Amino acid sequence: MSCLKGFVKMGGENFGFLIWVSSITFLLCLCHGYVPVDNYLINCGSPNNVTVTGRVFISDNLASNLLATPSGILAASNHNSVSDIYQTARIFTGTSKYSFSVARGRHWLRLHFSPFHHQTFQMESAKFSVSSQTHVFLSDFTVKPRVVTKEYYLNVATDHLELTFTPSGNSFAFVNALEVVSVPDTLISGDPPFAGSHGTFQGLSSQALETVHRVNMGGPRVTPDSDTLSRTWETDSEFLVEKNLVKNVSKIPSVDYVTGYATEETAPKSVYGTCNEMNSGANPSSRFNVTWEFEVETGFQYFLRFHFCDVVSKSLNQLFFDLYVDSMMVVRDLDLSTYVNKLAAAYTMDYVTVSPKQSEIIRVSIGPSRLQGVYPNAILNGLEIMKMNNSKGQLSKGTFLTSGSTKKNNVGVIIGATVGSLLALVLLGGFFLIFKKRRRVNHSKTWTPLSTKGAASGSSGTTVASITSNSSYRIPLAAVKEATNSFDENRSIGVGGFGRVYKGVLQDGTQVAVKRGNPKSQQGFAEFKTEIEMLSQFRHRHLVSLIGYCDESKEMILVYEYMKNGTLKSHLYGSGLPSLTWKQRLEICIGSARGLHYLHTGDSKSVIHRDVKSANILLDENLMAKVADFGLSKTGPEIDQTHVSTAVKGSFGYLDPEYFRRQQLTEKSDVYSFGVVMFEVLCARPVIDPTLPREMVNLAEWAMKWQKKGQLEHVIDQSLRGKIVPDSLRKFGETGEKCLADYGVDRPSMGDVLWNLEYALQLQEAGVDCDQEDDNSTNMIGELPLRFNDYNSRGDTSVNVGVVAREGRFGEGEEESCVDDLSGVSMSKVFSQLVKSEGR
Repeated sequence: MSCLKGFVKMGGENFGFLIWVSSITFLLCLCHGYVPVDNYLINCGSPNNVTVTGRVFISDNLASNLLATPSGILAASNHNSVSDIYQTARIFTGTSKYSFSVARGRHWLRLHFSPFHHQTFQMESAKFSVSSQTHVFLSDFTVKPRVVTKEYYLNVATDHLELTFTPSGNSFAFVNALEVVSVPDTLISGDPPFAGSHGTFQGLSSQALETVHRVNMGGPRVTPDSDTLSRTWETDSEFLVEKNLVKNVSKIPSVDYVTGYATEETAPKSVYGTCNEMNSGANPSSRFNVTWEFEVETGFQYFLRFHFCDVVSKSLNQLFFDLYVDSMMVVRDLDLSTYVNKLAAAYTMDYVTVSPKQSEIIRVSIGPSRLQGVYPNAILNGLEIMKMNNSKGQLSKGTFLTSGSTKKNNVGVIIGATVGSLLALVLLGGFFLIFKKRRRVNHSKTWTPLSTKGAASGSSGTTVASITSNSSYRIPLAAVKEATNSFDENRSIGVGGFGRVYKGVLQDGTQVAVKRGNPKSQQGFAEFKTEIEMLSQFRHRHLVSLIGYCDESKEMILVYEYMKNGTLKSHLYGSGLPSLTWKQRLEICIGSARGLHYLHTGDSKSVIHRDVKSANILLDENLMAKVADFGLSKTGPEIDQTHVSTAVKGSFGYLDPEYFRRQQLTEKSDVYSFGVVMFEVLCARPVIDPTLPREMVNLAEWAMKWQKKGQLEHVIDQSLRGKIVPDSLRKFGETGEKCLADYGVDRPSMGDVLWNLEYALQLQEAGVDCDQEDDNSTNMIGELPLRFNDYNSRGDTSVNVGVVAREGRFGEGEEESCVDDLSGVSMSKVFSQLVKSEGR
């Protein structure tokens, strides 16, 4: 009875009642056919449960464990003119969270708002943001005095979903009701083609979608109780440009769901069984299009799902018509029977708009085919239009800021999309790149602009041209030079294997890190291309965001979000920065693990980072960790494969020994590298130091020696002595040890690593609280003296021809590191890593 999951976790004195309510809900789910694994229906700010369209919304007082402090203010309306869930609301004067334990996969998130008069709060003046761990749904949001439902479709890649309500400035936030409900993972999947253009959209599975319009053509309004996924389908009359050009058709009983195509979860029969048909009459020469116009927000791409079911034809191959989006031909001479080979069979077609919308209108048209001897007719049964998150993970263009009266929350500060001047520069750059003539030169010998390599294959099987065709990522060289003061050396903040990194400021004031490729570097086009391919496909709060790239005049430049606090490595040793606390280190490890876990599980195919190290973990102004540098990243194995066979690449000291021996790459290779980072965080020393005694040269090997003895306290950072709760250290050490298992099959997944790290943090916080109450510090770990040197400026090393150092740093105060000659160092069997010409 998986449908009970959303309720039985609430527990407490009302458990018996909740079981009864859950049983009723479960029976309703059975009647609908689809049984959601998670089914949280929350009536906010009310002491009572309410039933709406056959579904029971549970009081969030009964589910108080879902609310993080501050719990908010309960408000009730004096009016009875609205549905029961809108009679009450929970008001937040500071940043607050709802946290849901969920199964990983696709979910509906529905937010219900309806401001009413309150003696203290004018709810229609509320201004706030709503976000999850990975996306921003609403920014600077205000609600007019009416019922508003915001519906989102998202993939949850962890075992919990956090919804954070953040008041803007001195305002407040509120919500009347919440829904977090599982949906079939196959509901929206694949790589849909672009509407009216060549190519397909990559990475749909990592997108969050907001329902903007869901329309039943030619039929009545469909309410949630008539839809297995509790959706609402509006009538199309208000969107039709010329209502007299169509006639309504209704043949609901004739609808057939053919195996392998649309299902009842795709859309109900009441949608497929009705349609709007061209009102051609008896005129065989009718030549007009039926058009619908839908208002949308500019600056976003949109996912469009067309629902078709031929309930008008008498025989197969009788109906032919054309489909248009924004005056662009999407399908010519569409014959539905060629897809399903059956009349009245439900079928869908998915498309994505080519680029972010510059117009506030999406126009959809159907019209007669130009084929000879075909009667002029066309139909459309239903349409869904969903907004796709932008490159910053946002579904709203407002500025997402924390409340001025509270601390910055852990979701981080996500800057709103600044379309204005930057968009103008992007368009100018796109125009320039289209018409500029370029020489075609072999990229293995010289640096060549990416736009001249449109035929080069990407690692995911697509072409570079198809991936980088979105002009919103391309930034003109002139804009980059202006941002960096023509690459002023005073703005240089680091040097890596790819080239020098500069701090820049775009015209809209956004601070960025500009990585300029060095033509003499052994890293080149492949890494540049991979970085763009990877970062343009996904967005996550724990992955460094790609702002854009430039490939003009033989330049290869990557522009990232600026990370004020630089690399994790610089905060551990060699820079003189203040030491991090154990809690800060655990939170950094947790953030990094979340980013890697998303890479491994958050897309239709996993992505293996292949260069996990402390120098590639960056920290923002709040010390929130983000994984960076995807130049070596590789798409993971297919479903029927166990690994990817590839040349060995990675950084010396972090490299998975099994990957090195067998040249077979898996996600567990990242897990091994992360295990090394964990001990680097604990010990605050380089992973390889040839100046030390032989048994101490390799950090992971040395730390594992003491971990297996149960004496890990011998190797911890001196600044942490007496400050680590024993249970926290034990859990941390056990997790690191499992990550460093010789064979990948014995290592945990990044999801398991993340869970253990969060548990280690809980143990630390619980232990500290107990210690403060008892005023007793004897429970803390680390009183033994350290057994290694003080590290001032040692850098990590990387495998490459002659062993080349590579530091992908974007922070301030970083210097180019030197690499000692390791040829005379005797290493253990695990770290006897040969120098490969293909490696790094």
